[in-house]
Amino acid sequence: MSSRGTLKKVLKPVGHDERLTLVEHLDELRTRLIVCLCALALAFAVCLWQSRPLLSVLNQPLARAANKAQRAPTSLSGREERLRRTIREALDGQARALAELARAGSLSASQRQALSDAVRETRSAARRLAARDQDTRPVTLGLGEPFTQTLLVAFQFALLFTLPVLLYQAWAFIAPAFAPNERRAIRLLVVGAPALFVAGVAFAYVVVLPTAVAFLQQFNAGAFDALVQASSYYHFVLITALATGLLFQLPLAMVGLVALGVLSSEQLRSNRRIAIVVLAVLAALLPGTDPITTLIEMVPMVLLFELGIVLSRIVERRRARAARLAEASAGGSA
Repeated sequence: MSSRGTLKKVLKPVGHDERLTLVEHLDELRTRLIVCLCALALAFAVCLWQSRPLLSVLNQPLARAANKAQRAPTSLSGREERLRRTIREALDGQARALAELARAGSLSASQRQALSDAVRETRSAARRLAARDQDTRPVTLGLGEPFTQTLLVAFQFALLFTLPVLLYQAWAFIAPAFAPNERRAIRLLVVGAPALFVAGVAFAYVVVLPTAVAFLQQFNAGAFDALVQASSYYHFVLITALATGLLFQLPLAMVGLVALGVLSSEQLRSNRRIAIVVLAVLAALLPGTDPITTLIEMVPMVLLFELGIVLSRIVERRRARAARLAEASAGGSA
């Protein structure tokens, strides 16, 4: 097959009326898998190259929680911040004393130069101490943990960035099995699912993670000296973002059940309270979630449930309109 034909096969699904042999289907599957692997490998290489900024992005909720913890006098961060402030003040006082000595007229030129150098080094040390980030990075306990965690984070970001490509290739492979009118609904699903998933991940990063990390870091801080391990922290971030992204698929699941005739929008409206309780239980049972993230996630879940009801009503109206048009055309032909 020519390169032009291969590119066309990768970019465009096979038509519904086209007939392919088993070997041709397997060849198409192989081509699309190669495209997915190449896209994932390219994204992984870029993410690994830019791993430091990506790790900084993931560490932001921990940094904000650490800044809040520094104001708690009983926490490890609070005690260390007081010690740092004391050392900083001592260094500043020493620098002022050395500066006064350097200005004394009884000293020789070499002595004044040595004192000036000491003043400069002391003030530089005080500035470095003041600028040093505190508790903004998780700790590693194993020799290979920095390497493995960097690879893991790079792969997770690569998977997130290539999600549209992966979903499109999956859709393009199964698209010939659907009629043209069915393809429209599936295409909306392929576009809506990653959009809602990315919205869920963004909500988890902006709202859920900062609140949850700050609460868990400061809970009973006087009884514990908390050091956050990299593997547990990134696992918590991954599970929380994944769970929130999956929960944001709720409207699509509701529309799918209504489209299949399993439920109706009226049933969803009348059983709204029961559905909210079920959603709360589902959010609590997700792996890695804690009570704080569960409570925060309940707010968008209720809103998404209402959005699902609205979309389900639209689907029912369109289905009823299509049925009326079909009956009218059948009656006219008769």
